[in-house]
Amino acid sequence: MRFDVITLFPELFAPFLTCGVTRRAYASGQVEVRLWNPRDHAEGNYRRVDDRPFGGGPGMVMLAEPLARCLVAIRADRAEEAGAQAPLVLFSPVGERLAHAGVQALGESVGAVLLCGRYEGIDQRFIDRHVQRQISLGDFVLSGGEIAAMALLDAVARLQPGVLHDAGSHQLDSFNPELDGLLDCPHYTRPEVWEGEAVPAALLSGHHAQIEHWRREQRLAITARHRPDLLDAARQQGRITAADEAFLEKAR
Repeated sequence: MRFDVITLFPELFAPFLTCGVTRRAYASGQVEVRLWNPRDHAEGNYRRVDDRPFGGGPGMVMLAEPLARCLVAIRADRAEEAGAQAPLVLFSPVGERLAHAGVQALGESVGAVLLCGRYEGIDQRFIDRHVQRQISLGDFVLSGGEIAAMALLDAVARLQPGVLHDAGSHQLDSFNPELDGLLDCPHYTRPEVWEGEAVPAALLSGHHAQIEHWRREQRLAITARHRPDLLDAARQQGRITAADEAFLEKAR
């Protein structure tokens, strides 16, 4: 799959694409990332990409024309057929909250064009005409869409086969359907006792069924405590058993 990133700061992506375990996805081409600077498609000696907002107010607004030219260049480079274009995604506070299901869907697609806004925003006419989807990481504001784009790329990359050391690692992540959409359980490693606190006995038993039973109960308890909305969703999907409910009632 291929992701084209429209950004005024392509240099921010260099360390991200070459460090950490997810670099395997980029180096192998499983997740191809191409960076596009709209300034390369602006006119004039100063390659201007922003201007003052109509109506006054602080900050600057990204111009529609350089973005439109940049998008045309991307579409041509991707050699997309009519009606089969990768969606143009804008990271914005008005967007849908990014969740595991959305990441998984993108990870199984042809990719997308990711638009990283800057300043006060982007000329609304460009958004209305070209943006197919808007995504938000949460109820807070970033200086630009680059961090959000990296978060999305990282989440997609780690789902690709062979990227993680253990092929099943991501299946045990929080929010994964393999865990019924629950939060993950706590994890422990050596030493067995640290500052007077011992590793839970179930994890030292060597009994796989007992270990999995303990982990299931921990996932239920942690989700009920921190994200009851996820537990309600799992109930609606029929993923919570009578034994689960009995444990939750006892824990409550």
